[in-house]
Amino acid sequence: MEKRFDPRAGFPAGYEAMLKVSAAVKQSGLDPALIELAQIRASQINGCAFCLGMHVPAARKAGVPQRKLDLLPGWRETPDFDARERAALEWSETLTRIADRGVPEDVYARLRAVFDDNEIGALTFAVMTI
Repeated sequence: MEKRFDPRAGFPAGYEAMLKVSAAVKQSGLDPALIELAQIRASQINGCAFCLGMHVPAARKAGVPQRKLDLLPGWRETPDFDARERAALEWSETLTRIADRGVPEDVYARLRAVFDDNEIGALTFAVMTI
């Protein structure tokens, strides 16, 4: 497929703003491996090969085991993911598909049980950048 649009050249101010958001997420204190898992899951849903090509190697660099990367599409069916990872992945899926059903109370309750306000904000912005 031929590249259609270069956002860096087409809208440099927006591109720079997105880089600043990404930097703020990285500086939030949220575990980098968790950020990468959430972003990979959103990229899988969106079918974005560019983002997968960027975030899968970043996840490995952040210490995510290959087994978790392999099982990520079926995270609900394996005990390999802990409560925070499960809540982050569910939040990532919910935000990525927000038009389908909004944010159900049970999803938000599971998120609140394991993340504080700053972490929820950082996780939300991490998914939004995807």
